[in-house]
Amino acid sequence: MIETRDLVVRHGSATALDQVSLSVRRGEMVALLGPNGAGKSTLADTLSGILSPAAGTVRIGGRLAHVPEGRQLFPDLTVQDNLLLGGWRSGERDTAFVYELFPALAQARRRRAGVLSGGQQQMVAVGRALMSRPDALVVDELSLGLAPNVTRDLAGHIVRLNAERGLTVLLIEQNARLAFGMCERAYVLEAGRVVAQGPCAELAGDPRVVRAYLGGAIGGGTRS
Repeated sequence: MIETRDLVVRHGSATALDQVSLSVRRGEMVALLGPNGAGKSTLADTLSGILSPAAGTVRIGGRLAHVPEGRQLFPDLTVQDNLLLGGWRSGERDTAFVYELFPALAQARRRRAGVLSGGQQQMVAVGRALMSRPDALVVDELSLGLAPNVTRDLAGHIVRLNAERGLTVLLIEQNARLAFGMCERAYVLEAGRVVAQGPCAELAGDPRVVRAYLGGAIGGGTRS
């Protein structure tokens, strides 16, 4: 569903991604971990067509939607109008399924997105992406700026979308515990290069990953 081979992306003279190869199979949830500046958002923007690679290939086997880092809503528009903009290219205008998925948004549908809580704004960002009826979803920093209980709720929704609708998900995160709880496989990106990859259960036992991202052994998870 999503595949990059030897992907190179540059910002001017700086190389943001250097020979990055990864894949996400149809119906799979895969995590991409890494610190700030590793190139995670650059990868998301390249998959979405916002950035063009200098070398290598990108293959998307279906319709892809992107939940950007920091949500990037239209703050002066209502929740409803933000959602409708997400369905512009697909022609989707029925927002009912988003309100069923996120009941907290139903009462806020006429409120401006800019006055919502961070959790509600992230729901709008995910809902806006889902309005394009995607086959695959790239979620960039789901947990950014959110309380743990709000993050867990949002994570549960995405896991259910994957399980019940077969939605393919690439989850880009700094929160390794969250990512390992949601996904079966993961890649670790540092300084624009993939430095580790494999099943989350194995990576959670890798001393380098534990030191850098977990601060100790991982336990528990979001997936059932």
